[in-house]
Amino acid sequence: MARMAVDISDDEFEDLVAEALDSIPPSFWERVDNLVVLIEPEAPESDPDLLGLYDGISLSERDTSYGMVLPDRVLVFRESLKRFSQNRADLAEQVAITVVHEIGHFFGFEDDDLDELGWG
Repeated sequence: MARMAVDISDDEFEDLVAEALDSIPPSFWERVDNLVVLIEPEAPESDPDLLGLYDGISLSERDTSYGMVLPDRVLVFRESLKRFSQNRADLAEQVAITVVHEIGHFFGFEDDDLDELGWG
């Protein structure tokens, strides 16, 4: 049986993403360069259960040739997260975990590192 999605408005979901971003310490934001966080309605058809995705060149991979490129992207998949969560509190927690996890990839952390830190 398919799980019912948590019923919140798009604006409320945006607020959850904003709260997750606000939870990241300023010392991390000082190092962020050329990154945008976007909310997408659905995950790609090829991976419909995906909660978030980092698309770009992590800070650990950038070198002197990095420049004049489109911003890296953190994609947060609204409907996947709503379906994955049991209630609003769980959704808020899952959004926070997803946002921090994907921004962790921006900094060069691998999935195993993030899992170990509790952001997997």
